[in-house]
Amino acid sequence: MRITIRRPDDWHLHLRDNDMLNAVGPETSRDFGRAIAMPNLVPPVLTGRDAAAYRERILAATEGHDFMPLMTLYLTEDTDPADIAAAHADGIVTAGKLYPAGATTNSTDGVRDVEAITPLLEKMAEIGCPLCIHGEVVDEDVDIFDREAVFVDTVLDPLRTRIPELKIILEHLTSKEAVQYVREATGPLGATITAHHMIINRDTILVGGIKPDYYCMPIAKGEEHRLAVREAATSGEAKFFLGTDSAPHPASNKYTAAGGAGIFTAPKAMPLYAHMFEEDGRLENLEAFASLNGPAHYDLPVNTAMMTLEKSDTPTEWPEMLDTSQGPVKIFDPLFETHWRVV
Repeated sequence: MRITIRRPDDWHLHLRDNDMLNAVGPETSRDFGRAIAMPNLVPPVLTGRDAAAYRERILAATEGHDFMPLMTLYLTEDTDPADIAAAHADGIVTAGKLYPAGATTNSTDGVRDVEAITPLLEKMAEIGCPLCIHGEVVDEDVDIFDREAVFVDTVLDPLRTRIPELKIILEHLTSKEAVQYVREATGPLGATITAHHMIINRDTILVGGIKPDYYCMPIAKGEEHRLAVREAATSGEAKFFLGTDSAPHPASNKYTAAGGAGIFTAPKAMPLYAHMFEEDGRLENLEAFASLNGPAHYDLPVNTAMMTLEKSDTPTEWPEMLDTSQGPVKIFDPLFETHWRVV
């Protein structure tokens, strides 16, 4: 069996920097035409100048592949609206990224009060610069499995009421509440969905012993949430599109008392999506999810190149680890055989 689609894009990706970037960059650029590059480096990508320099490092790491990184700025309460406007006008910055301070990896410098950056967000709405959001509250009195749903109710909905014209991407959906909210929302709201959140639930992490390879933020939730997310992804609806949130951590950072949150799916992302769309009887919707819906939300053209995926009678073999100068990085194991591959 074969399927040919427009070359896909990854609308949420962690490439890290320096040696790690050089190791993981080609794993994405081999298959994807473009990717939204997350700015939570150390130090973060705070200005248009930072973004331009990071883009050059990504292009160097992915040389030889027809790949374009789409840059984001790490928003803080000190971000200069004029700087992001200039960088967006120059084509350097595609979007701004809102991390609630402390919500995930390298987010300590993020936003503590979303209302405090209202002038910045109003400027972004005015110039048509999209806002990517890690949608979780960080309140200690909110259960970790409820933080996305609470964010939607207490932060996202009021924000969209204040600035309804702001184009927003709610990233890495993990809850049925977020799926329902995006599905029913009017106005410019879209959402990305990862392969791993379509596959794992909280039992995968916890049953039979704690498995750090499946720990990510937002954390995987109960089975009813996984099924809601998977149904949304495979539905073909224009509001949902591909964002792997592929996030490499070397073993030295992953297998510790406080292991890093992130799952590295880049090497096998498209075969995994193809497997699930076929399994759910919706393979005809894969192109919309992977190649069409994202560009439409960002007002960008679709890729002209094509990708062919092939299903074999024999399982596709994948390495367990990607070797890097910082140590091995675990490649996501979906706990089932994958017969798809990119031709």
